[in-house]
Amino acid sequence: MATFFRLLGFLRPYKRGLTSSWLLAGLAMITTVALPALTGAAVEALRKGALYAEKHLGTLGTHERHTLEVLALAILAAVLVRWGLTYLRRLIAGRVSLGIEYDLRGRIYGHLQRLELGFFDHQQTGQLMSRATVDLQAVRFFLGYGLVFILQSILTIVLAGAVMIATNVELGLIALAPVPFVTLISYRYGRRARPAIQETQQRIGELTADAEENISGVRVVKAFAREPRQLERFRHSVGRVFSQAMVATRLEAVYNPMIGFLPQLGLAAVLLIGGEKVIHAHLTLGQFTAFFLYLNMLIQPMRALGVTLNLAQRATASGTRIFQLLDRAPRLTAPPGAPPLPPGNGHVELRGVSLRYDDVDDFGAAYSEGRARRVASASAALAAVNGSANGNGNGAWRPVARTVLSDVSLDVPAGRTVALVGATGSGKTSLVSLISRLYDVSAGEVLLDGADVREVDLRSVRGAVAVVSDDPFLFSATVAENIGYARPEAPQEEIEDAARRAQADEFISRLPDGYETGVGERGLTLSGGQRQRLAIARALLADPRVLILDDATSSVDSSTERLIRLALREAMAGRTTLIIAHRLSTIALADEIVVLDHGRIVAQGDHDELLHTSDLYREIVEKELPERLFLTQAPREREVSGL
Repeated sequence: MATFFRLLGFLRPYKRGLTSSWLLAGLAMITTVALPALTGAAVEALRKGALYAEKHLGTLGTHERHTLEVLALAILAAVLVRWGLTYLRRLIAGRVSLGIEYDLRGRIYGHLQRLELGFFDHQQTGQLMSRATVDLQAVRFFLGYGLVFILQSILTIVLAGAVMIATNVELGLIALAPVPFVTLISYRYGRRARPAIQETQQRIGELTADAEENISGVRVVKAFAREPRQLERFRHSVGRVFSQAMVATRLEAVYNPMIGFLPQLGLAAVLLIGGEKVIHAHLTLGQFTAFFLYLNMLIQPMRALGVTLNLAQRATASGTRIFQLLDRAPRLTAPPGAPPLPPGNGHVELRGVSLRYDDVDDFGAAYSEGRARRVASASAALAAVNGSANGNGNGAWRPVARTVLSDVSLDVPAGRTVALVGATGSGKTSLVSLISRLYDVSAGEVLLDGADVREVDLRSVRGAVAVVSDDPFLFSATVAENIGYARPEAPQEEIEDAARRAQADEFISRLPDGYETGVGERGLTLSGGQRQRLAIARALLADPRVLILDDATSSVDSSTERLIRLALREAMAGRTTLIIAHRLSTIALADEIVVLDHGRIVAQGDHDELLHTSDLYREIVEKELPERLFLTQAPREREVSGL
């Protein structure tokens, strides 16, 4: 119920629309309730007219004819009024529903943008997308339409019941007798169905995640001809959704027919007892006809109660998943009223820095524990229905953390270039991620131009730092839009100038539409070197104080590497630069080299100095030299030298 009431909170901006929708629905139901009374009156008028015609040799009396004409016009008017009210109500309800969807999408996406990078390290994209699509649709449909259906059902039962009791107390009470039982059964159905539906929503999220991963990795799948394996994996996910959906379906199969059956007992009783009253003249034929129509009017809302409750349960289950996301507070925030980063030239200092990564954060913990409860509840519900269990409780969840940096201190004066070298997993990328505050330190301080990056405005910190990674991401947009992403207000001239300085202008000019050429999803229509140079151009346009080059030449050939090195020299000029490098040609760009091993700085100095003082650096160089010799020698020379 707490989740349900939280969902109702999304209706606050639409109070006027919701009130209008409910008012129109109420008026439409009043008009609907009037129809059986008018029909009963018409039947009674026909009965009297038939008696009059029988006495007067088949001639219908003027009074009876006039009465029938008035009643026919009244029924037509009621139908037209109901049609108009229903049209307006659906129009307003649709607007409210779409408005809720618009607000929820914006809120979810805005919240995702505020969450720190560490959150996304542990989440499947498909799961997050499922919350923003499938779950959101369930919530908006219920809030936009489901509540109105519930109101209409309640109004129908109340108004029709009141008229029936006013017409004949005994018959009215008999007709309404199934209502408490229907309510009780519906309540029990709701309690059993919610966990089963919630687990179904979770498995749909897993299915979405599998589909997203399969499409994103289609090149790897086809390269290794693993289509059958991926299809089998996807079928397994579909099967899990099917099996869990069957839990909810079995519950629905048990309870919904029961909800629809009970009102039929009232109908049978009314036909039996009411017919006897008509025969004994205790009830007119017109009253009985109206009574019968009212009872039929009651049956539909009571039948629909199961469907409406199903909508409510789906909305509540989806709302739980959405609130799990929205309640996950951003951990990486600036203090209220934090000042912008002070002016400076990019002096970077790390003081006693340590960093730990959590393998699963509290969102994952609450999610896993909640899922275990849902599986257990769904299993119990299924066992109650058919005597079998389904699901696999996840057991206790325990967070695991790992330390990637320990007591790191480093001072990089403004304008200086420092290369970070070390084995894979030594903490190089983690270290540079702290400078732009993609992650927060577990201990120590990161200072940028004398200011602790945790104490100043986050946007100003990231505006002062630009990153060129080993696998740069490009959006599905034009070349110009990708370069201009760093500074959207930049004129075309500055975009083209940044491209020239990044050695990218030449290949851009050969593209079909030049700077207006679309690069495709993630820029995969371009080569690795071309994407790299566009990323450098983007960084140049940002004009940062600090430039971070994360293995920017690791995946290109030697000729492309020379072009990128030229671009890097242009990008590094006059600004502080940190280079993560494995190639000696890239390390040579640095003024100073820092060697990391298992999250600690183990050596620091220039190339010649480290060759004599650092065994680890010497090992890195010795591994690099044979490779460079192999790449630069002619084939015959390789054969002679034994390479």
